[in-house]
Amino acid sequence: MDVDTEQFESELAALSHALDAALERLRRLTEENASLRHGRDQMAGERAALIARNEQARTRVEAMIERLKSLEAAG
Repeated sequence: MDVDTEQFESELAALSHALDAALERLRRLTEENASLRHGRDQMAGERAALIARNEQARTRVEAMIERLKSLEAAG
């Protein structure tokens, strides 16, 4: 093997290694992205449930206030 061939094979091996590393990083980032999206979707669902519960509580408190006002006016 001459020097040019050895240098070419060395550079090719380095490029191959760099490509493998980039592909592995892409795989990890893709998995992380999927995990973050899943977490975001779960949090959005929890947020919607909390908003609904808050609205129910507000409605009940407003109803209690109205009942107290009517009792106060009647009494």
